[in-house]
Amino acid sequence: MRARASSVFFSALCALGLAGTASAADPMNLMLNWTPTADHAPIYFAKAKGWYTEAGIDLSIEAGKGSALSAQRVGSGGANLGIADLPTAIQAVGKGADLKAIMVIYANSPQGFYWLKSSGINGPKDFTGRKIGNPPGDAARLMWPAFAKKTGIDPAGVNFVNLSPQAKVGALKSKSVDIISDFYNEHDLKVREFGPDLGFVAWRTVGVNVYGNSLFVNGAYLKANPERVRKFAAVTQRAYAACVKDFAPCLDALTASVSGLTPDNQRDQWERIKQLMRDDTTTGVALGAFDSTRVKTDYELVKEMIGIEKAFEPATLFTNEYLDKSVRMSN
Repeated sequence: MRARASSVFFSALCALGLAGTASAADPMNLMLNWTPTADHAPIYFAKAKGWYTEAGIDLSIEAGKGSALSAQRVGSGGANLGIADLPTAIQAVGKGADLKAIMVIYANSPQGFYWLKSSGINGPKDFTGRKIGNPPGDAARLMWPAFAKKTGIDPAGVNFVNLSPQAKVGALKSKSVDIISDFYNEHDLKVREFGPDLGFVAWRTVGVNVYGNSLFVNGAYLKANPERVRKFAAVTQRAYAACVKDFAPCLDALTASVSGLTPDNQRDQWERIKQLMRDDTTTGVALGAFDSTRVKTDYELVKEMIGIEKAFEPATLFTNEYLDKSVRMSN
């Protein structure tokens, strides 16, 4: 059945004029926001199935070290495409980065803060004077002023401690930090680790529901290679739709390419990710589609609470034109 599905998909690409041959595949590099996990599985699935090659793309995937670095690399032309948090990309464009978003992955903010109730923290109002552990390039640190102002906290009232993503849980457990930031993807892992002592607040529940990770392309690269970008978007959008329907082969492709991942944890992550992918636009317009009003709202939030060095028109930040409107996120 999977071989048949691949054949049908390839035939559809041919009908759209998107298919190429392996010998004619053009190189394209994609920089992730972090090390690969479940939210990147559809890309590894499409690559393993040969869908990118069939579309004439020789895709290389590079692990990232935060949305800020990814936005910077793509915006300067150091990478053709990348994944970055939308507000981080807004700030980057304000600094001169040449970026265009072509598909949203997280239609809802995945950001959250975790703490131990036994530490005396009951919610954001108790964050003042505490240590928050996260990586320096993390989108949560860049967007912290917006969260702080929304919840009535002095943005300068906390101390940030540099941690790698892998060290967050251990640091919270050892109490070397009081709070950690993390994506909702990893929620189940923390529930198992800390049980009823775990405290949590999702950013989207306190009025900071900005668009999360999105696929960006370098503007100059897009202008020079619009059809190549169109092919990439077609394959990637359908890969995410396929993984929503059946994650098993996507998980197989991810774990075959990336060592050190626990399958059960990745399956749990994907169930959370599907919640984050779903909103009225991705279910009603197209999987991966942006809503222009929401993009403008995110822009205004960043401008008001963080600042944008050079203002620009929010509508220029994204396009939905490379998405197939018949491919929708399931309700």
